Amino acid sequence: MLRANVHLALHALVPAVIAAAFWRDKFWRTWLTLVATMVIDLDHLLADPVYDANRCSIGFHPLHSYPAIAAFGAAALWPRLRLIAMGLLIHMALDGIDCVWICYEQPPQ
Repeated sequence: MLRANVHLALHALVPAVIAAAFWRDKFWRTWLTLVATMVIDLDHLLADPVYDANRCSIGFHPLHSYPAIAAFGAAALWPRLRLIAMGLLIHMALDGIDCVWICYEQPPQ
């Protein structure tokens, strides 16, 4: 439960810190754009079960795949897509941290 709550909080707090650090004059617009990229989690609806607290999203869901992450990185090279791509990459990084945390909670036997 702690991991899930921290994970969700970080999906709001990390974009806020980045928006405040780099786009203070456009904080709300930037923060809302970064948080809106969380819509990428709609690909979880394709999984069965839809939610599994002990499942790593990275490499499992279509929009959390390594090719998709590479595409987000490439999209960050275009100025018009940069903010959205950054939001998606931040999301993937936070999901990756969650995957590591899962491994520490349930070490392989």
